[in-house]
Amino acid sequence: MITCSLITVLIVEDSLSELELMNHYLDNGDYKIVKSTSAQEAFEIALKNNIDAIVTDVVMPEMSGFELCRLLKKNPVTQKIPIIICTSKNQEIDKFWGIRQGASAYLTKPYTREQLLNTIQSVFA
Repeated sequence: MITCSLITVLIVEDSLSELELMNHYLDNGDYKIVKSTSAQEAFEIALKNNIDAIVTDVVMPEMSGFELCRLLKKNPVTQKIPIIICTSKNQEIDKFWGIRQGASAYLTKPYTREQLLNTIQSVFA
């Protein structure tokens, strides 16, 4: 469990409207939000900053969220950061594959504010 009250969440989403929606949902004083529009940029941010959790889309140009999960879990600096996949890919095989790639939780779009908050909290339980 995170001991400080402010949890730093890295949101990885190539859709600016979706990125802003997540930011709005998490803008309640409990979270410090770091935003990224690409998986490669997110990986670099995670290496250089103290990130408590990552929420990532799957379908993104250049590198998918699944690839980002694998990269993060292979690196000793980032391997313990909980990853939440948040995607429109809602088939059971997608969920299975996301967890196999190292995700701690899987949330499908569309989602409510409560679902997002509960999912983030669940990775610290």
